[in-house]
Amino acid sequence: METIDALFNIIRTLRSKNGCAWDQKQTPETMWKCLAEELYELEEAIAKQDLQNICEELGDVLFQLIFVLEIFQEKQLFTFSEVVDKVSKKMIRRHPHVYEDASISNEQELNQQWESIKALEHEENGQIRASVLDSVPKGMPSLIRALKVSKCAVKEGFDWDNIHEVLDAVKDEINEFEEALRSGSKNEAMMEFGDILFTLVNVARVAGFHPETALAGSTAKFEGRFRLMEKELKEKQVNLKDLSKNQKELFWNRAKQSYDR
Repeated sequence: METIDALFNIIRTLRSKNGCAWDQKQTPETMWKCLAEELYELEEAIAKQDLQNICEELGDVLFQLIFVLEIFQEKQLFTFSEVVDKVSKKMIRRHPHVYEDASISNEQELNQQWESIKALEHEENGQIRASVLDSVPKGMPSLIRALKVSKCAVKEGFDWDNIHEVLDAVKDEINEFEEALRSGSKNEAMMEFGDILFTLVNVARVAGFHPETALAGSTAKFEGRFRLMEKELKEKQVNLKDLSKNQKELFWNRAKQSYDR
């Protein structure tokens, strides 16, 4: 089996004096952008359930991570072994019900235990937070950050009682959005639309799935159907823009029936 040393050797060659000019000038900041792009490509492959591409994208993500780590190793700030040791100890410490004799009877207790251990770690490291929301990175994509913010509030006991209450909140937000549209205020409409999205994120949370995963899957489904429709239109030498609304619906419904994920 290949070891991770092979990746380190490739990166060291690329960044060596006789290596690649592009790789030589990279920093953790520039490589983070590359890593983020690879993560989104991995997300797309997972959404499409493309196993071959998932394998390739996992490799790309791993390569970017090792690249960032090697830059820190070059500066002798920390080593790969230190990274592995630190995360290993943290994962063991946060799972006392597995590695020690702690007793957990349900998922709620599991989450409470996890958060308690995290809070203790922050306290021991002198990380005093004014708000529970301080732990949410501001650079996160908005949809993911909305879920993270919501979860932080929920852990403090601020939540709806059930999914039906969340759905009612969505309906209220839609009504407020419609009122904002009638008022003609673009800024107000934008804020109300944001409220709809934020509340829908909570619908996904309460329903038990990640909104980003749901949206990625739905977008992939739409893309697959649209591509099938494009293919049929091209075969028939028909321009989509020239079709009537009913004709578009006809082609779209055929694509929906033919699409198989």
